[in-house]
Amino acid sequence: MSLKICPFNKREVLATRLLFLCAGLATATWASLIPIIKTRIGIDESTLGFLLLCLGAGAIFAMPISGALATKYGCKRILQVSGILIVVCLPIFALVNSVVSLAVLLVLFGLSIGTTDCVMNIQAVLVEERSKMPLMSGFHGFYSLGGIVGAGAVAVLLIATFSAIEICLAMALVVLLCFLIARGDLLPFASQTEGPAFALPKGPVVLIGVICFAMFLAEGTVLDWSGIYLMDYQNASNGMAALGIFSFSITMTLGRLFGDRIITHFGQRVVLTISGLTASLGLLIAIASMNFYLALFGYVLMGIGCANVVPIMFSAAGKQTYMSQATAIPAVTTLGYVGVLMGPASVGQIAHFTSLAAALVVIAILITTATMLSFFVKVSRV
Repeated sequence: MSLKICPFNKREVLATRLLFLCAGLATATWASLIPIIKTRIGIDESTLGFLLLCLGAGAIFAMPISGALATKYGCKRILQVSGILIVVCLPIFALVNSVVSLAVLLVLFGLSIGTTDCVMNIQAVLVEERSKMPLMSGFHGFYSLGGIVGAGAVAVLLIATFSAIEICLAMALVVLLCFLIARGDLLPFASQTEGPAFALPKGPVVLIGVICFAMFLAEGTVLDWSGIYLMDYQNASNGMAALGIFSFSITMTLGRLFGDRIITHFGQRVVLTISGLTASLGLLIAIASMNFYLALFGYVLMGIGCANVVPIMFSAAGKQTYMSQATAIPAVTTLGYVGVLMGPASVGQIAHFTSLAAALVVIAILITTATMLSFFVKVSRV
């Protein structure tokens, strides 16, 4: 496809933010309805774990392919297709009544989410590059915001006794509306530079991917294990234990929404270093604390620390010259998703042979290691 680039349009920023918001809303809608779907179909935890792997497998399979398709057809066409697939999948979650049908649906949903996640990050890198200003943290902040709003909306609708199909239809309509608003300002290309449609990661992209793998792994660990840790080690109730995830999610969202301003003022290098150390310190405080509220403060620090590392890495992936954006971003995104899938399971295995606290210390060490590795990635200092 031609690489003739039209001038930067500020509406591209809004369109990209809406893409991230849509992805967060859709993912949160599915996640919030898991207990209802589990009860309706009558599946146990083991089967649910397999079904969640179907979702992850679909997403990971889609990422390198979506990068290649975006290179050939442009971000706009691919995002239109994946967006339609997301909107179609959401209401069907309320209708499936067997393990097989749910497994097939989750693979399709994973394909659509994985494609959207990958290509919207390609769009984000290009829009940031064309704007000549930091925007990536804000984009990722809208994904986090979508997750919070989506989960909150589903909770409110459930309390108001709306049915699952009504909730899924409502959320699908919101996602569709956001996609339609964004549609006109999606980029018709997928790279500012020529390059192959698909390539294995190389050069700095490998290191960037490893850092994203570590940070996504840490994020997945908090989301899946913080509640259990607070209940087992701090004697928290179910409701109080949920505050761990809530405090982490809120502070990470705020950190990302204000991250672009912070990066503009201090530079990516300073923000990257302080963020990694803050995340490690926060997790260690949560582990070592004998007080529930101090442990909660640890998760607040971890949310602040995790907020901007991944967005800065995506910016770096877009600026490196070893690979085109359309091949580098899928590689980094795929490694990140592998981290999300491996994190909770790895912590569970380590905890089985040692303890949950020891497993979380390993995660803190991993975050610190990722912070040290980030010094070898070229980022802006001012």
